[in-house]
Amino acid sequence: MTNRERCERTVFESSYYHTTIKQWPAGERPREKLLNDGASSLSEAELLAIILRAGARGVTAIDLAKKLLSDGRTLRDLAGLSVSDLQHLGIGKVRAASVVAAFELARRLPASSGAERPAFHAPEDVTRIFLPKLRDLRHEEFWVLLLTTSNQLIRDIRVTSGTLNSSLVHPRECFSDALKERAASVIFIHNHPSGNPEPSSEDLAITKQLCEAGKILGIPVYDHVVVAGAQFVSFAQRGLLCCLFFLTF
Repeated sequence: MTNRERCERTVFESSYYHTTIKQWPAGERPREKLLNDGASSLSEAELLAIILRAGARGVTAIDLAKKLLSDGRTLRDLAGLSVSDLQHLGIGKVRAASVVAAFELARRLPASSGAERPAFHAPEDVTRIFLPKLRDLRHEEFWVLLLTTSNQLIRDIRVTSGTLNSSLVHPRECFSDALKERAASVIFIHNHPSGNPEPSSEDLAITKQLCEAGKILGIPVYDHVVVAGAQFVSFAQRGLLCCLFFLTF
């Protein structure tokens, strides 16, 4: 290959890789592919590019999406990142916020049941809805589920977000909404970002305190579920609930 041919090839490659998505053939543009062939026809990078909407100077949205998915990162890894984390990977605040919002919607989807409220008759019923919401978080969150007499969900409430300890998870905050909503019972659930679902000594102490408070208030604690990754531990299944008011699933 002559020097002139090498030069022409370099110019061609440079112009090709720096074209905008709008300049691509219609059949290769992610948005058009989705409209024509459905979302399932797109790769993860292409779907992510649609969320990012636009690239940066000299870089397409596909390039940014591939960068986010590089170095062994998966969609599950991205789901656990904050806006700040994503900015450190090289995308702007607005695009990062769009990505975080998309993953948050995905986490909330299992809990959205339309007009019919979900009912909880086993720990698996709890984790089916709330494990996707909590498993990718990098901090601990403690939730209370308010139930009717038929174990249907009235409301789910995030009590705390951060490090779990007895000073943050207080019966006052855990049962205040249960009293207002006249809940018949409650279930508690929180996550372990460490990936180990085994209850800690702090978890046991908090659960004992909450069971005792529920007994006094006449609002039984049916379960406390700890989730970590795809695993979970049910206090009720383990026989760890300390009060008389508990449901044997």
